[in-house]
Amino acid sequence: MEIFVVPTASATGSVAAGILAAVVRSKPDAVLGLATGGSPLPVYRALAEHSVEMGAVRGFALDEYVGLPAGHPESYAEVVRREVTVRLGLDPAKVAVPDGGAPDPRQAAANYDAAIARAGGIDVQILGIGHNGHIAFNEPGSALDSRTRVEVLTERTRQANARYFASPEDVPTQCITQGLGTIMEARHLLLVVNGADKAEILAAALQGPVSSDCPASVLQRHAHVTVVADEAAAAKLAPGTGEVTVRVAGAAVGV
Repeated sequence: MEIFVVPTASATGSVAAGILAAVVRSKPDAVLGLATGGSPLPVYRALAEHSVEMGAVRGFALDEYVGLPAGHPESYAEVVRREVTVRLGLDPAKVAVPDGGAPDPRQAAANYDAAIARAGGIDVQILGIGHNGHIAFNEPGSALDSRTRVEVLTERTRQANARYFASPEDVPTQCITQGLGTIMEARHLLLVVNGADKAEILAAALQGPVSSDCPASVLQRHAHVTVVADEAAAAKLAPGTGEVTVRVAGAAVGV
């Protein structure tokens, strides 16, 4: 596992975007796993500034709310369209989001898992982390080998996402999410984390026990994980654990 610690949230976007740009230059039809949320969004803004052709890139979103009407501005289909597909010049036909409006969401989840497999799997999966350790919408208690499925959102997650809605009552109670087992099949995991409020959970995920109590801790079992965190988010990481630490923007570089 390599951990890049940078001064600011905007710098996390720049570093992560550089990693993604290098992947796409070497494999123009790369399959990217697309995350939304506060930490990953700066990555797409920074990636748009790179002179890299994205038209052949394929994308699979991590998750989607169940029950929002088509075109709802806070559906992840719309967020991905706005922040990723349009911004980066992706082909909309090559960008998939779970069908949260399907008559049978459980079947839609199974179909989505199968579609990822048919695409040959994900080359780089972009991730954020929730305050309770969830990645995608895999809440605490999720099986570490879980597949794409319908999940019930915890109240804490709904409260965290309420800022995007007119009122907390408008936040859906269910979602379709890639499972931890699905995520772990990606060839490279890229976790982007910002803010002091994520420091405790990031330390637990990367340096605590691997447990379903902290779903993100399963990343410790993956062969290729890159973490890009700002200094505030990395503040509680213990030193001397063998990770690579890089400080940019004029700060010292240590390995």
